[in-house]
Amino acid sequence: MKTCIIIFILLLSHSVVKAQNSDEQAIRDVMNIQVTAWNNGNIDTFMETYWKNDSLMFVGSAGPVYGWQTTLEGYKKRYPDTAAMGKLDFNILQLKTLSSSFYFVLGKWHLQRTSGDIGGYFTLLFRKINNKWVIVADHTS
Repeated sequence: MKTCIIIFILLLSHSVVKAQNSDEQAIRDVMNIQVTAWNNGNIDTFMETYWKNDSLMFVGSAGPVYGWQTTLEGYKKRYPDTAAMGKLDFNILQLKTLSSSFYFVLGKWHLQRTSGDIGGYFTLLFRKINNKWVIVADHTS
């Protein structure tokens, strides 16, 4: 009986780790989609990784704004062309499971631009909605 319980726990632990690894890879894939879209000058595709909802929260230097459309308009205002956008690079510093539906990501961002490089840090809250990982909160500084 004890052997069966131990085997069951090991199998359960293995499946949880496998699911976490799968989710972590899916989130890394979302981040790669962002980098590729940004570096192709495509803010619309970049924004497809965000939750299309009025409750999406983006916090930048001007404070919090809410909503997918508002966030999109903010990006387009701050980065009106590919020269302003530059080339984006992310460095994920921490990817942490909060639950089966939420992940926390801490990272560094860097834009290489002819007008001068800029960069900073970001924290993202990812949520799994309809079996897809999307950003529901973004704090970028």
